[in-house]
Amino acid sequence: MLGPVQAWRGDAPLALGSPQQQAVLVALLLGEGRPVTTDDLVDGIWGDRTPPQAVAALRTYISRLRSVLEPNREVRKPAEVLVSVSDGYALRIPTEAMDLTVFEQRVAEAANARADGAFRSAHDGLVSALDLWSGRPLPGVPGPYAESQRNRLTERRLTVAEERCAMALEIGLHADVVSELNSLSTAHPLRERLRELLMLALYRSGRQAESLGVYADTRKLLIDELGVEPGTGLSAMHARILAGDPELMAVLAAPARAAAEEPSAFVPPAQLPADVSDFSGRSKVVNELRDVLRAGSGQAVVVTSLAGIGGVGKTTLAVHVAHSLRPDFPDGQLYVDLRGAGASPADPAVVLGDFLHALGSPEAPDSLDQRAALYRSLLADKRMLILLDNARDAQQLRPLIPGVSGNAVMVTSRSRLAEIPGAHLVDIEELTPDEALALFSAIVGIERVAAEPEAALQVVTSCGFLPLAVRIAAARLASRPRWSVSDLARRLADQRNRLQELQLGNLAVETTLGLGYAQLQPEEARAFRLLALVDSPDLPLAAVTALLGIPEQEAEDLAEALVEANMLECFTPGRYRYHDLLRLYAQLQNAKTADSDDQEAALLRLLDLLHATMRNAEQVLEPDDISVEPLHVAQSSGLTFSDTVTAREWLRSEVAVVLGAVEAAASAPLDLVQPSVDILQSMTSVVEDPSLASRIRSVLHAAAANPAARNHAAALARVHYALGHMHQVAAELAEAEEALAASLALQPADRATMLRLATANALAIVLTMAGRSAEALPFYQQAHAMSRQLGAPISEARLLANMARAYVGLDRHEEAVESARAAVTAARSSGNVPCLADTLYQLGVVLRSTGEPGEAAVHLREAHQLYRTQQHPIWEGYSLARLAACLLADGQFAGAAEAAEESLSIAQEIEAAYCQGMANAALGEALLELGQPSRGLACLQEALTVFTRLGVPEAQPVQDLIDSRHTEPSPPPAP
Repeated sequence: MLGPVQAWRGDAPLALGSPQQQAVLVALLLGEGRPVTTDDLVDGIWGDRTPPQAVAALRTYISRLRSVLEPNREVRKPAEVLVSVSDGYALRIPTEAMDLTVFEQRVAEAANARADGAFRSAHDGLVSALDLWSGRPLPGVPGPYAESQRNRLTERRLTVAEERCAMALEIGLHADVVSELNSLSTAHPLRERLRELLMLALYRSGRQAESLGVYADTRKLLIDELGVEPGTGLSAMHARILAGDPELMAVLAAPARAAAEEPSAFVPPAQLPADVSDFSGRSKVVNELRDVLRAGSGQAVVVTSLAGIGGVGKTTLAVHVAHSLRPDFPDGQLYVDLRGAGASPADPAVVLGDFLHALGSPEAPDSLDQRAALYRSLLADKRMLILLDNARDAQQLRPLIPGVSGNAVMVTSRSRLAEIPGAHLVDIEELTPDEALALFSAIVGIERVAAEPEAALQVVTSCGFLPLAVRIAAARLASRPRWSVSDLARRLADQRNRLQELQLGNLAVETTLGLGYAQLQPEEARAFRLLALVDSPDLPLAAVTALLGIPEQEAEDLAEALVEANMLECFTPGRYRYHDLLRLYAQLQNAKTADSDDQEAALLRLLDLLHATMRNAEQVLEPDDISVEPLHVAQSSGLTFSDTVTAREWLRSEVAVVLGAVEAAASAPLDLVQPSVDILQSMTSVVEDPSLASRIRSVLHAAAANPAARNHAAALARVHYALGHMHQVAAELAEAEEALAASLALQPADRATMLRLATANALAIVLTMAGRSAEALPFYQQAHAMSRQLGAPISEARLLANMARAYVGLDRHEEAVESARAAVTAARSSGNVPCLADTLYQLGVVLRSTGEPGEAAVHLREAHQLYRTQQHPIWEGYSLARLAACLLADGQFAGAAEAAEESLSIAQEIEAAYCQGMANAALGEALLELGQPSRGLACLQEALTVFTRLGVPEAQPVQDLIDSRHTEPSPPPAP
């Protein structure tokens, strides 16, 4: 009962059935042999939501429980364990058969021992009682009765744990209980008795300032949350510490008094800190560690090493596993905090002295080697578990590892201690979302979390699923009954203040992460800071090298050193990433260091690499075309690509790095803004991914607001051009027109440039899409003239194709077809595949509009195949939607539906709204012709919604088709 509900017959576990069946068993067990009525059982399981057949269901549960508890009972004989009494049932089992009863017996025996002055026995009795617990009581058992008992048992456990800590202080174990009291106080911040005991433990440990800090934190918390001052006990402890009351130290004589009541025989040490009551998840790694530690064989000592970032729960996990293995190591457990993450790591010689004393040695030799030898001798014939927590390095550990098998060692460290021969290395990662929510719920309360599940998920996500952060956040919420989960989620959503929010009392995520940062060498600390300048899920080695400004091998060595120290992660060779909270911490250190010159130089090196690489990608993806004139002259040669596949793969894999870099530079000085603007302009020409449009536009708006860009007409013109292009890709025509017009106004009107050509062409396309072909044609003609003046044949071919669309809008069909065919001829002659795909597409659209759908379909199929070869999904989608329209016009309705379905699938995947509208329009019309009116009209309605939102002229034909279907007469009834 003291954890998940479980039962055994001998060593064999019993299957206790459904949660409701377990709820019946719980109610009968807690009745302690007394009858429980049918009404009480029904109310306890279902409460106000009693189903009509509740009593029948209850009888079924009773019958099934009897078959489990008394499998060999003859049906005709009365039950002896689960018996029927009057209007109810009773469960009769031996007193010692239930852990809850044994727990209460041990607590009572401890109280008697304390009354007799046997403080050591009282303490050990409480430890023995608490060892019976295996987690949160009755998890998953439904019903109001189980919930009330869950709360009662949880409170009972906390009270006994509190009393155990008080007994530990009575016998001088003040240093041993500081950690447990810290944990309990964090989980229950308004429980003044825990804070009082923590103050005393800290004071006796020589940590007076921390002790007084606990009082100050508690007083502020009580005033803020409850509007009250601390109670008498806490206030009195504060006053006595301030006064240096000598009686506070007087009970330190208790160990001698306790020792007198112990026999002289060896007492197995049991030094493990208390297991946490709300341990959650990690079942796989728990089982792995248990199996490894139990399976020691041969001559070697079993050593497991748990590594992970600060706050990931290494100590909590190790202590939990160690407690579960106590029966496997009957000679005891040794524990020490080696303080490896702090400025003063524990001296192995001092640790050995303490261990030797715990092992019964009256004196310890002087030298480290002699102490280590005696330590190994005393452990030679024992089976003990040694938990070495928070180790700094292998050198600190080696003297503390026993010499023969039978003993097992569990080590926790921020670093991967691969130097320990034969060690079983386990990387401890953050919790899964479900595990993090379980921990959060255990502290905050299931009902509170169930009421706001989305906000709870936001909280644990903001915590990076780091157990320490989740625990602090949950404890803050638990101590603030007036806060909702959403209130906490909003506070944590602000990344700038998140680390400040994740602290409570003397627990703080920032402090814990800072311990790892303090261990880094200067060059490692610089690397840790600089790599956080770019907010990207991960960084490739090339980006790491550029940011650090050192040779690639040195950069890789530094990154790997940070991985070994668990300050970076590396799940794929050559790619590095931060835990979310570590990135925030690194960015905070950048702000504190304020070395802007080094940071700007690092960012400029990365932008230079990305700028050169982006230009190389452009040359591969758009061969023979002339690029827009750059503002920045790259010093790097950049990465190179052998074909379009590798170029597009780089763009896909590194788009987050590119965007992170330009975001970091968006508000920077001009020498950083210029390569950023060039990169963004290049992105708009080769990354036509609507799903990225919103983020790219956000960066461009930030760049446009930068004073350095606002005072630089050339930079601002490129920003507005890129903004207009991104709005055009998303079919946001009014915004696109405004931005492109602003770009043209900033460019010299008397000079032909590739930027002015591209801007005029883009503006003409927007006007054509808006059904304003007469306004578009002059801009096409300007761009066409500039293409000839600049000697840009690829651009000229595309312009001829684009102009054909404007001619169609003006009903100049002969000119339209002539211009489009000339464009395809020029593209084929050039050998430029991307240009050929674009011109074939436009020719197909023009021929479909001028009444030649059959030939149009041929060209659109070829364009589609070329786009697929180039891995250009958005244009694959457009070409398929146009093909579907051609097949509709040619009466091939099934083929049209198939092409439209494929187009719609692509458009939905990449979030291309305009393409979704086109695909739905074609699909809806095809389905109507195929005799599927309901689905067809639904597709048409979806297309109308998209086109209306975008404000494009395609909306009206779709509306007309819907109206015509709604006004058609109903067919006559079937004969």
